[in-house]
Amino acid sequence: MSTNVKRTYGSKRGSTFRSKSSLIPSSPVSDESSPKRKRVLQEHSNLTDDNLQPTPKRARTLSRAKENKKEIKKQKTLTQLHFCIDQTTLRSCTRCGLSYTKGAPDDESLHRTQCLRIQKGMEWGREEDKEMAKCNVLQVASGIRLKDKKKGRIICFKADVGGKIGSKLTALLETINLTLSSPPLTPEILRDSKAYLFLLPSSTPSGREKIAGCIIAQRISTAMAIASPAECEAVVQSSCSSDTHTQSTALIAVDTGAGLFCHPTPLPTPMGISRLFVPSTHRRQGIARHLLSAAAATFIHGCPLDPRKGEVAFTQPTGDGSAVMMDWGGGGVRIYEE
Repeated sequence: MSTNVKRTYGSKRGSTFRSKSSLIPSSPVSDESSPKRKRVLQEHSNLTDDNLQPTPKRARTLSRAKENKKEIKKQKTLTQLHFCIDQTTLRSCTRCGLSYTKGAPDDESLHRTQCLRIQKGMEWGREEDKEMAKCNVLQVASGIRLKDKKKGRIICFKADVGGKIGSKLTALLETINLTLSSPPLTPEILRDSKAYLFLLPSSTPSGREKIAGCIIAQRISTAMAIASPAECEAVVQSSCSSDTHTQSTALIAVDTGAGLFCHPTPLPTPMGISRLFVPSTHRRQGIARHLLSAAAATFIHGCPLDPRKGEVAFTQPTGDGSAVMMDWGGGGVRIYEE
């Protein structure tokens, strides 16, 4: 009896012609042998330590290192100082008159700014011109010819004005107070005062003007008359003698170095000059006289004042201020206290 045998597998020859799909095993392929998983591992293996997310401790260390590098870059260059026992560190500038401590950064910075302002003055620009109508700034004189043939103008406004003009005046008054060693003016004084500025055209085409002079005129009620030269001389001589019963008890000393004394009796006086300043580069041109004359003519509307009649007073002037006061006022100017 013949038996039919059915083949359930292919022969060796037939296996060579099998398709590639028949070579795929029937069992599931593990993830470890997957080519896609191998590529991911290969990508991770190519990552460096810099690309990896640092741990919190390492992140704090890196941030500290970066901060230390920034501090080293920002560190200022140190200056070696030496003690000099036989010389003082206090200096007095011959150009601006300001005393400062040499070697102190704050003092030297203040001196540079102050010296530059005193020599060249400050500027009046287009920003201030735009606010002139808003702040009631008046031009009281124009085309004023100076001794060097330059022409300028004088403007006037309230001393307690705000805005950019007020900021400009505040910076100017700080410079003036430092120069004159004077205390700042109180808000009450500024409320009763007017500022007069002398403006000169700048040599540059920027359209800005130089502030070549400034005075602050204050409304006052009384002032004291200045003693005559003969009375002042008598006081000086009596101070040198042993006799104390002299006329010195009836006079008040304003500036003993300059021999300036005044009578203690208060006299009615409508206007006082609390501040007078002209930069050193614009002096000897008659700017102070023009400012004082403009203030005397316009301070009280419709009532010009005459300094020779004692209608104008100064507040404890310096040596240069005393010379201007005597020359302009003809000996009639008085002294008052702020």
